[in-house]
Amino acid sequence: MALKKSYSKDKTKCNVTFTVSSEEAHGAQTVTIAGDFNSWSSTETPLKKNKDGNFSVKIALEAGKEYQFRYLLDGKHWENDWAADKYIPAPFSHTDNSVVIC
Repeated sequence: MALKKSYSKDKTKCNVTFTVSSEEAHGAQTVTIAGDFNSWSSTETPLKKNKDGNFSVKIALEAGKEYQFRYLLDGKHWENDWAADKYIPAPFSHTDNSVVIC
């Protein structure tokens, strides 16, 4: 898994590309991302499957903030991004959420 960040010229927006490799997807046909930035919707933000089998999506976020998120594989298995900037205990389960710092 990987996070790639780039900033707008005025430094107000942070474009983050979230990537899940084909190996990390464990054979999943679909990968979505849920987080603070999409009201934790498990369907609103799908990652696109690339020709190499990796999944990715680019999301424009407000700079200067932190965002919690997790990936959902095939609509049933949650995964953290092990390349995240940090982890925070999830408020409603006994797991951690990944965090990207913009």
